[in-house]
Amino acid sequence: MPPQTPPFSSLPLQKDGPRGNAWGLYGDKDELGMLNRLTPETTLAATKEIVHGIRIATDWPMSMPKVPCFGRQKFHQHIYHKAPRTVNDDILTLNTQSSTQWDGFRHFGYQDHKVYFNGCKQEEVMASTRNGTHIWVENGGVVGRGVLLDYAAWAKSQGITPALRATTEITVTDLEAIASAQGVVFQPGDILFVHSGFVKSLERLPDEEASAYAANNPPSAIGVKSCEESLKWIWEKQFAAVAGDMPAFEAIPFQSTTHWMHEWLLAGWGMPIGELFDLEKLAEECARLKKWSFFFSSVPLNVPGGVASPPNGVAIL
Repeated sequence: MPPQTPPFSSLPLQKDGPRGNAWGLYGDKDELGMLNRLTPETTLAATKEIVHGIRIATDWPMSMPKVPCFGRQKFHQHIYHKAPRTVNDDILTLNTQSSTQWDGFRHFGYQDHKVYFNGCKQEEVMASTRNGTHIWVENGGVVGRGVLLDYAAWAKSQGITPALRATTEITVTDLEAIASAQGVVFQPGDILFVHSGFVKSLERLPDEEASAYAANNPPSAIGVKSCEESLKWIWEKQFAAVAGDMPAFEAIPFQSTTHWMHEWLLAGWGMPIGELFDLEKLAEECARLKKWSFFFSSVPLNVPGGVASPPNGVAIL
């Protein structure tokens, strides 16, 4: 069984390390972080969420968005016809963080301390496979009970029209109100999903507007508020991973340098951050069935030393 989660006030666990770190919670050599919360017991419990047998993929097409943000490379597929035979191969060129993605623990470190999860340094990232996403694959992927908080639907019910391509911050008060309205009860090891409607809004942009939006570096986008209260809430809920349909999960441009979610979650706790998940169909089905928890399975690309990966995610209601 995983160790008991210490109180948020006890962070940082490694006292001479960066702010908020949970280094050593699962051992000095740990490379799984909060994915250690996904156990045989949580997997078995998650199977009970399969009630209707409805399967919903959560990855956006790899060719989306039309123009990737942050100056990232656009996806390209080359179909190679092995003439004269009636046989084809395809060769894919991609940045693993241009479309739907899990941010791994080699992606984003503490910017001032220049260090990644569990003390991994840039030299180790370049010369070894430490903290790679292949470790997730070797341990069975990101599989467990998923819970969707539908901010988009809740905001509409409250008469709120959030600006999706602006620095709109989703607060803990909002998240708790959504959970209450949906009747959600969280369990340790849950995989949290937040649906804002961002992916749908970006999908609808004409090409010229999509290019103009992506030209901003960083772009402005809705997300969870970067602050101590948000981090405390995530910690105390004992999630294994968090994800959303937003480009950074947290609102961007980043609004805090002391409580930066990318630093605390990825480098501090070893908690995967999912971005640009396509949650539209899942949100529709959850609302139709009045059921916002489900079995979720994601097995990233098995790349030794992977920095990030398309999730290959599926929710089963």
